[in-house]
Amino acid sequence: MGKGPGLYSDIGKKTRDLLYRDYQTDHKFTITTYSPTGVAITSSGLKKGDLFLADVNTQLKNKNITTDIKVDTNSNLLATVTVDEAAPGLKTIFSCRIPDQSSAKMELQYLHDYAGICTSVGLTANPIVNFSGVLGTNVLALGTDVSFDTKAGAITKCNAGLSFTNADLITSLNLNNKGDSLSASYYHIVSPLTSTAVGAEVTHIFSASENTITVGTQHQLDPLTTVKARVNNFGTATALIQHEWRPKSLFTISGEVDTKAVDKSAKFGLALALKP
Repeated sequence: MGKGPGLYSDIGKKTRDLLYRDYQTDHKFTITTYSPTGVAITSSGLKKGDLFLADVNTQLKNKNITTDIKVDTNSNLLATVTVDEAAPGLKTIFSCRIPDQSSAKMELQYLHDYAGICTSVGLTANPIVNFSGVLGTNVLALGTDVSFDTKAGAITKCNAGLSFTNADLITSLNLNNKGDSLSASYYHIVSPLTSTAVGAEVTHIFSASENTITVGTQHQLDPLTTVKARVNNFGTATALIQHEWRPKSLFTISGEVDTKAVDKSAKFGLALALKP
């Protein structure tokens, strides 16, 4: 565990990664190469039904400055410049999407032993301002996440979160959508040697009087192979197996089935990530 409470996005992240990360029903291919000068070029392709999406990302690191330039199949260009440790604990991120000039945004992240602050502002005449802050320690943290639209003069997002962490257990509580939804999550490490863990997330939407319950687990079959599975109260069961056939190169197979409609065909996804 780190010294501080981290950022607001870290609240419940372990549970979200366990329940949702790497699951997919599409086909994805990613390959990363490095030039002699240290430039990393990552090409990605994603097939969603009959639609094929692709992008190329170029990353250059120079001391504490990282520059990312991504171009997709629609000729959109996303440029991101990150300055790490501009001051102790401070990270500065500038991003802009071309040709959408109004997408330019400046973000500041500050990490302290007892606080984590992230604020961003759009570089336009009437920007959207976002602020998130967490107070506490690496054991107990309380935070909020708020967005304000200066053009409309209204708060567009207002969330709050609470997290408790000990050696092998993480619990969190989030109040989202301006108080309309309440989520509780749980993550427990059963066996560190095999990376075996279980997790659950319960979400209640007050306006719809609807509950969503998702439980999942993961287990490492061997140092290179991991299996994961999850199921929700709507009867959707999903599983995956991920194999690291060489360092940082992963092959993942996912499957999803609706247990309440077994006559429907199952969905399958493949993901291949290659790194030298």
